[in-house]
Amino acid sequence: MKRYAGMDVNDSLLREEQARARVACMTPDEFVEYSIGAIARQVGSERAVCGLSGGVDSSVAAVLTHRAIGDALTCIFVDHGLLRKGEAQEVQRLFLGHFHMNLVVVDARDRFLARLAGVADPEAKRKIIGEEFIRVFEEEASRLGEVRYLVQGTIYPDVLESRSDGRGGTGVKSHHNVGGLPENLRFELVEPLRYLFKEEVRRAGTALGLPGSVVGRQPFPGPGLAVRIVGEVTRERLEVLREADAIVREEIERLPAAGGAWQYFAVLPAIRSVGVAVEEGSRARSYSHLIAVRAAASEDAMTADWVRLPHDVLDAISRRVALEVPGVNRVVYDITSKPPATIEWE
Repeated sequence: MKRYAGMDVNDSLLREEQARARVACMTPDEFVEYSIGAIARQVGSERAVCGLSGGVDSSVAAVLTHRAIGDALTCIFVDHGLLRKGEAQEVQRLFLGHFHMNLVVVDARDRFLARLAGVADPEAKRKIIGEEFIRVFEEEASRLGEVRYLVQGTIYPDVLESRSDGRGGTGVKSHHNVGGLPENLRFELVEPLRYLFKEEVRRAGTALGLPGSVVGRQPFPGPGLAVRIVGEVTRERLEVLREADAIVREEIERLPAAGGAWQYFAVLPAIRSVGVAVEEGSRARSYSHLIAVRAAASEDAMTADWVRLPHDVLDAISRRVALEVPGVNRVVYDITSKPPATIEWE
């Protein structure tokens, strides 16, 4: 039987299941009270940094920790160049203007792109991004003095999908904050949401008084657009995807409750297709990018169904993306559920 750090796999799984059962019985208010106390006991008089993305998971983790240890917490927002359009500015406005926390903003776009150059394998991308996040956190923490703890917004699906069990001894994929962490991590982890599913995190956020714009925010992967680009990540491919994704989100958000979609976004596959370019009345051959649109309905991210978006919305997305995003001549809609597919393409 495999053993890790003196603990066999069965012992580890049992402890995880017991922890999950304990928090599953709590109301949101009970969970908030329990977590604040647990964080205060774990961190004590030490200092902590929080890897903040602006998503609901890291936001709830940050607010819980701030309630527990106050200004001993510093949040670090890393702009890795893999964010959606306007996202970096939105996160800074929210956490500086609304939550009034200690916030450090790091422009790491060039270093992440340099590390990802020539890398096409999705698992390799996730692990590179996970390691680079940690290196940035270490560098920023060293500027603050002695920092012992790193707060992460890890949730239970991250743990389950990264777990090495089942067929072939591999999980579904290595989440950057679980399977993508480097072995020589200098921090001790604080993960108050580790045994919650996404909707439970949302309820905890509501109990904490977070605004609806944060609590209801659709999930966005930590590796960002890097895992919505199939194949190598480049500046040119990022700009194409960023613009297409903004159109997809804008059109779907015109629908009441986003048409029932829990998550909706654009994907840039490693495919180009032949099309017809019309310029000033003349027609010519184009050989351009394809954009895939994904809209999924789910409660816990462990299973999902594709959303039957109205045809006029799909038509608007297709026309706008093909007309407004340079280098795109084809749009397709992903109609696969989970399983057999995952929600993300990588």
